[in-house]
Amino acid sequence: PGFPGQKGLAGPSGPVGTSVIGAIGQRGAPGNMGPPGQLGFPGPKGVKGRNHNSHVITVCFPVCSPGSPGLQGSPGLQGLEGDSNVGPSGPIGFPGPWGSQGPKGVPGPPGNDGALGLYGSPGAEGQRGQDGALGITGPRGPPSDSCDAGKSGPKGLFGPQGPIGPPGCIGEKGDIGEDGPPGFGPKGSEGKPGSSGFPGYPGLQGPTGVNGDSGLPGPRGQKGKLPPPTHLPREEGSRGFDGDPGPVGDPGQPGPNRKLNSGFLLVVHSQSKMIPACPLNLRVLWVGYSLLYLEGQEKAHTQDLGQAGSCMQVFSTMPFSSCNMGTCSYASRNDKSYWLSTTAAVPSIPVGGAAIEDHISRCVVCEAPSSPVALHSQTSTRPDCPPYWTSLWEGFSFLMHTGAGDEGGGQSLTSSGSCLTDFRAQPFVECQGPRGTCHYFANIYSFWLIQEQTTTSTSTTLTHGWEQRDKIGKCNVCMRE
Repeated sequence: PGFPGQKGLAGPSGPVGTSVIGAIGQRGAPGNMGPPGQLGFPGPKGVKGRNHNSHVITVCFPVCSPGSPGLQGSPGLQGLEGDSNVGPSGPIGFPGPWGSQGPKGVPGPPGNDGALGLYGSPGAEGQRGQDGALGITGPRGPPSDSCDAGKSGPKGLFGPQGPIGPPGCIGEKGDIGEDGPPGFGPKGSEGKPGSSGFPGYPGLQGPTGVNGDSGLPGPRGQKGKLPPPTHLPREEGSRGFDGDPGPVGDPGQPGPNRKLNSGFLLVVHSQSKMIPACPLNLRVLWVGYSLLYLEGQEKAHTQDLGQAGSCMQVFSTMPFSSCNMGTCSYASRNDKSYWLSTTAAVPSIPVGGAAIEDHISRCVVCEAPSSPVALHSQTSTRPDCPPYWTSLWEGFSFLMHTGAGDEGGGQSLTSSGSCLTDFRAQPFVECQGPRGTCHYFANIYSFWLIQEQTTTSTSTTLTHGWEQRDKIGKCNVCMRE
């Protein structure tokens, strides 16, 4: 297709039309009221004035407030007056323009408050003056005429405490002195007869031997000789002589011992990693590890160190399991076990594995002819065994113990477990089953009997080992011979 053609020229205007003016119509009705103007834009909020009673400057940010309503629009144009006939209504007037809100006056700017002054630094503390020297004591005044005693002078200053001297060596026991010469003077009257002594202990029943076998019977006597045969009637021969008695038979074997075995057990704890030996060559039943007590469900279940149950043949940080509701769990709770310790150095961290063996005491269970008894002197010297009793070992009076959760137990003072051969502030170690480790925790406490003469009303703290051993009461474990 070709390019579009140019625009044609405008045509001539048409003839003017004729109009017929009709009669004048009636007056039109007034136009409707225009709609209300729109809300004006909010003016800026004035700055708040200064508060004379405050040292803080308040800054207000502009906040929009609602504007005043707009001006009412002007009424519409009046329609043309029509004739008697009702003509068409005039057009509705256009709404008036939106009115603008007048400007608001700006308040004057507030004055600025002065800044707060800084606090001055405190002055340096003055040095303390030296104490004045004591004045020279004045001469003694003349005696007073009255009988009243003079007032006491001022109390002198305490001198500095001297250093604690080292403990003195224990002196050797002196020899028994010789008997003194007989005294002079008249012979005293004869004393009253002394009271009868305590009856001695009955001796042990000796074994009863079996009766020996009866001796062998002697040889039979010879028969009497018959007379030579004759035709005379026979006469009965005389009875022969009795034979000599037979020799005495050999003594029989000794009979069985009727002494009953009482089944007494003796437990010895070495407080070291060495297995102890039974005293007096008693027979060994078994060896093991020294168990002090167990903790389950936060309750302590202690063992008497003088009973055979405290010598476990197998060591374990958790030697038991807990069973409930048809199930048993092992090392799943915070249960613990406590064992007598050795003289090994206290480690800084918990020990585990084969290193635990160096910290667990060994023990032995022996068969004894009688039950052992512990005697406590509560003094610095060990008590003596009663007559016919033998000393097994000497030691320190161990009373009771506590561990985690304030749980623990004690030893019967008649049991051999209350007399330990060695003293130390932490005589046992705590082992935790779920972790499989052992450690000397700070909440482990041991309690010991003290010497009677050291009982005072003032509290003391003993930090040295020799001081602690010197204040603990001594004991002796005895067994009847």
